[in-house]
Amino acid sequence: MAKFELKLPKMGESVAEATITNWLKEVGDEIEADEPVLEIATDKVDSEVPSEVDGKLIERFFNVDDVVKVGEVIAIIETDAETTQEESQSQTDSDAANEEVLATAEKAAEFLDQAKSTTKSQDFSEAKRFYSPLVKNIAKEEGVTLQELESIQGSGLEGRVTKDDMLSYLENRASGKISSSVTDKAQPEQETATSKPVVPTTPVNVNAEDEIIEMSRMGKLISHHMVQSVQTSAHVQSFIEADVTKIWNWRKKNKAAFEKREGEKLTFTPIFMEAVAKAIKDFPMINISVDGDRVIKRKHINLGMAAALPDGNLIVPVIKDADQLNLLGMAKKVNDLAGRSRIGKLKPDETQGGTYTVTNVGTFGSIMGTPIINQPQVAILALGAIRKVPAVIETSEGDFIGIRYKMFLSHSYDHRVVNGALGGQFVQRVAQYLESFDNERSI
Repeated sequence: MAKFELKLPKMGESVAEATITNWLKEVGDEIEADEPVLEIATDKVDSEVPSEVDGKLIERFFNVDDVVKVGEVIAIIETDAETTQEESQSQTDSDAANEEVLATAEKAAEFLDQAKSTTKSQDFSEAKRFYSPLVKNIAKEEGVTLQELESIQGSGLEGRVTKDDMLSYLENRASGKISSSVTDKAQPEQETATSKPVVPTTPVNVNAEDEIIEMSRMGKLISHHMVQSVQTSAHVQSFIEADVTKIWNWRKKNKAAFEKREGEKLTFTPIFMEAVAKAIKDFPMINISVDGDRVIKRKHINLGMAAALPDGNLIVPVIKDADQLNLLGMAKKVNDLAGRSRIGKLKPDETQGGTYTVTNVGTFGSIMGTPIINQPQVAILALGAIRKVPAVIETSEGDFIGIRYKMFLSHSYDHRVVNGALGGQFVQRVAQYLESFDNERSI
């Protein structure tokens, strides 16, 4: 018999850890190669971790809601293969590593015991940033107030507070390295007049006939992300109407042949994304992020594409280096990401690194919208529904009324760094690219 270490796989360069949300296999269960063993979640995506071998699950090192780093051993699977000398050495090294982990855990437990506080545990529903269930449980058990928690500098992805951050904070608090002024300021009743006020929540009356529905994990993340964005960026909108008759007719002429040749549908989305990528190259200061008093100008044009999920939530897969794709490549990428979004098969890294986002509110019949910026980006474009409308057509022989296909483009941007001229010129350029579309081009 040999023992195989199931590790948290690498999920992309920007993903360093994940939270275990569900174990699909119990200790003692038989497992086939490629069969899912557990479910995990990052800040954006839920996914499964499959087994690489056939065997029996004999040990699990983490529980549901634990945060695991990429490369950590999460379970042991016993296989029928004979143990080789290399595997024996590997197991010896693993045992030594486990002893070190155990020693670290015991030391951490001492820190936790030393850090016990009489401060009343509290609900963290008013938190201004995301905290994993493990972090919140540690905070509640150790009497860490919300104000204290918000003051902790996170070392995780996008500044998220990790388990190690909590243990380090508790160690420093117990040893007196954190000044009393910090903990004093953390107490609501001792806030000074210059402290940031706590916004009270209006109580919600619930009648006996009302149904209480718990928000999903993704729903909570989206809610937090949207509130944070509104509090961070000064949102301003510009609107423009584009005539997309040429695009409508071109797609109608080519969609059947494209589907027959490629085995997938030709939608309007890749055409719109191509126009956006071109406009960003013309106005690169739309492709930025704000870091305090600094502006980060992004080299790559990575377009986020908001996609609706079956449960009504939205997810934003990212088309990396969108300006490098031709229309066929863009169509392939759009269809692939949209399809895997709907069935929950996106890789965590495929939702990271976006520099500008496009959302299609027209899918639901809306003619325009005022979308919220996807932080840390500074702008987002909403595509309205395409409508057949009467319009004035200007020609060299005079003006006349005709039937045209038109849509509204709604551009939300961060007025801290994007002024009205840039915000308006950018969306105008997108419209110009759409209206000048070559309806004789091939794909």
